[in-house]
Amino acid sequence: MNQNPHDLARRLADRAETVCRHYLSSGRREGGYWLVGDVRNTPGRSMYVRLKDTPKGPAGKWTDAATGEHGDLLDVIRESCGLLDFKDVTDEARTFLSMPPPEPESRQQPRQSPGPHGSPEASLRLVRMSQPIYGTLVQAYLRERGITDLRGTGSLHFHPRCYYRPDEHSPTETWPAMIAAVTDLDGKITGAHRTWLDPRRRDKAPIDTPRRAMGDLLGNAVRFGIGGEVMAAGEGIETVLSLRQAVPSMPMLAALSAAHLAAILFPDTLRRLYIVRDNDPAGDGARDTLIERANATGIEAIVISPELDDFNEDLRTLGLDALRMEARLQIAPQDVARFMALAA
Repeated sequence: MNQNPHDLARRLADRAETVCRHYLSSGRREGGYWLVGDVRNTPGRSMYVRLKDTPKGPAGKWTDAATGEHGDLLDVIRESCGLLDFKDVTDEARTFLSMPPPEPESRQQPRQSPGPHGSPEASLRLVRMSQPIYGTLVQAYLRERGITDLRGTGSLHFHPRCYYRPDEHSPTETWPAMIAAVTDLDGKITGAHRTWLDPRRRDKAPIDTPRRAMGDLLGNAVRFGIGGEVMAAGEGIETVLSLRQAVPSMPMLAALSAAHLAAILFPDTLRRLYIVRDNDPAGDGARDTLIERANATGIEAIVISPELDDFNEDLRTLGLDALRMEARLQIAPQDVARFMALAA
């Protein structure tokens, strides 16, 4: 039977020092750790790999104190060998561990390893490799967009060196990135959204597609707060977070596109849905579909529209006070009292 990535990582951890001597040969052992410059085997001492299980954590886990990167020994193999496809990483790990080759494709269960374009498994690994956003470039990026109240944003993370590849024929680049966890109604991570950032400008990176999603997205979303009887849903992360500056305690979600917004799944507890509309034809289409779907299940649907193209533009151009007034005029009175008290 084939081992999943967690099994491979555990087997590598059992031989952590041997793995480090092979793939991180520029470093050396000091006490219970292997010290090296970084995960790409650069000479130095800023990265440390735990060689034995301790109360502080399991063997095989590593942290780069200079960049905040962290991961396991599968990540060491990927980075030190310059591998892009996760299958190549697992193949290299099997070779190192002297394991037999994997069973033929026809005998494997689906989703044994992430595909080249991403999968829920790859998304989960990316989220786990990332770190909280406080004090990072992500917080600075959001602040530049007028988003300063970050309560309930645990779905957002920061990765200092996230892979970006323009196309299959181009070399891989690394940029800092905002990583957003996409979850289903049960809170399970099904995908991830990446916004690559330019650290000099605190803006999106100057690349062709600075935003990309991976994994299973249909019906799922990036969630802010715990959904209940009332919820708001919009397209973009920054759009939803902008409205949340004015309505800070209302649960909200970002579906990441108009098409995915129209297809979000409704919690059983939902009784009133606020549709955070973008001022464009795609936004109109998502609005109409959501209203029809909500009404068919007995959910009250209320549309909230921005003055300009979207709520982030309203926040940045018109200011937070104007955005609060917009929200008060469009949200049901009982929800103004319930969800806007913290905005005063």
